[in-house]
Amino acid sequence: MNIENTKAQMKKGILEYCILSIISRGEVYASDIIEELKNSKMIVVEGTLYPLLTRLKNDELLSYQWVESNSGPPRKYFQLTIEGKRILKELSETWNELVIAVNRTTKKK
Repeated sequence: MNIENTKAQMKKGILEYCILSIISRGEVYASDIIEELKNSKMIVVEGTLYPLLTRLKNDELLSYQWVESNSGPPRKYFQLTIEGKRILKELSETWNELVIAVNRTTKKK
């Protein structure tokens, strides 16, 4: 068994949920998402994040707006759409059910 691959797949499986959760707190810039994920030990690189953000936007879960920056080019800030909020709620419910199920399954007797 390649344990590192298994651990990476576990993180990858919940990445969309984590990203939607971060964005749900308010408009956010991509580098802010990466920083929060890194601080939470959910290491993600730009090459992973940007295609995922594009897919979430194409699925109409995210929208964005360009905001002028004092220190460089305009920045793209993301926010959840109504559909994104609905999906996040569903994912939150599923996550809570999974946490309970995993804790029950792995609990030592």
